Amino acid sequence: MRRRSFLTTALCGVRFLAAQTALPTEWIDPDTGHRVIRLSREDGTASLYFHQNAYSADGKKLVVTNRHGIATINLETRALDQVVEGRVNILVTGHKTGQIYYTKDGAIFATDLDTHATRQVAKIPAQAGRGGAIAVNADETLLVGIAADPDGKTVPRTPPPNGQGGRLEANWAAGTPKMLYTIDIKTGAFRKIYTENDWTNHLQMSPTDPNLIMFCHEGPWHYNDRVWTIRTDGTGLRLMHERTMNMEIAGHEFFSADGKTVWYDLQTPRSTVFWVAGVDLASGHRTWYNLQRNEWSVHYNVSADGKLFAGDGGGPSSVAARSPDNQVLNPPGNGQWIYLFRPAMVNASSFRDKKDLTDIGYFKSERLVNLAKHNYSLEPNVTFSPDMKWVVFRSNMLGPTHVFAVEIARAKDGGK
Repeated sequence: MRRRSFLTTALCGVRFLAAQTALPTEWIDPDTGHRVIRLSREDGTASLYFHQNAYSADGKKLVVTNRHGIATINLETRALDQVVEGRVNILVTGHKTGQIYYTKDGAIFATDLDTHATRQVAKIPAQAGRGGAIAVNADETLLVGIAADPDGKTVPRTPPPNGQGGRLEANWAAGTPKMLYTIDIKTGAFRKIYTENDWTNHLQMSPTDPNLIMFCHEGPWHYNDRVWTIRTDGTGLRLMHERTMNMEIAGHEFFSADGKTVWYDLQTPRSTVFWVAGVDLASGHRTWYNLQRNEWSVHYNVSADGKLFAGDGGGPSSVAARSPDNQVLNPPGNGQWIYLFRPAMVNASSFRDKKDLTDIGYFKSERLVNLAKHNYSLEPNVTFSPDMKWVVFRSNMLGPTHVFAVEIARAKDGGK
């Protein structure tokens, strides 16, 4: 029996290695002419969510998750280094130290990506329950979290008529009390800074301003004023986009690399006219870039210098594949590609007459990777490599989930 068990295990290992070897590691996409590299080696390896900082301080390593915990991939050598063992909830790579922050067993930890030295940063306080979403500020002096407010009172509400039902509307209507809180990393001091009865979610910290928080009101987007910022002392609550028409939606917000702009997906109205919209945090000035229906993406991102955008396309159940009255389009309108966008402005200007009008532009798009075989139950979540030469994403287009990078420069010897 032991011999049979050993042989079975050995055969499974051989099959596993053969399966890994069978997957291509590099190719020229025949539909786009761009070089694609599979950065990961093990099935089930994934890159982080699109707004989580996933790169080392020197820009040479990419943080990924795998079945063993947290690892890094060297972007130059493709060498894999297992940094953290075990199941953890990854938060972000610190902008100051480059350490990876994560939660485990009721506490927040930080691990050095090179030495693997690990320290406990703070305990998740009892007031925060299980902790909820947690983020780290730009200078790594504060942790910011979202949790149920133990002192709050539930204020349920009735969804507007003609809703679609389901979990999103139910959670939105529940009116559960939520709070934003901070933990001082040096002293461990806990402070509740803001409470509300909205479905508070999508917590982010400015990459440059240590005292600026961004969060959203989750739920059906056409019900919500979604995108908000607030200071870490609880002051300065500010709505980033105010709806001006029925069924207008805005969301999947993210900071520019310099922290000066908040960008988001905007549709005026839903599933009709598509934009990537931005608001300058200092002046409030707005810039909107138009894009076509089949260029709409689940998530967008922007390069470090602000000159390029990327998108990860959308699956057959996405908003781009449906009409404004929520009917499935035939033929479908979604595009399953990794996109590169070069922003351009409309060469015209209206007389402003004391009004700060929105600047209007458009995206010149280029397809980088064909995702026709990708299942969008896994969101690709595009990011730009720090050197701005690659767009990194996760995909199941080869079957198992892996991490890939596509070269922005078009290959000289391939493609149509």
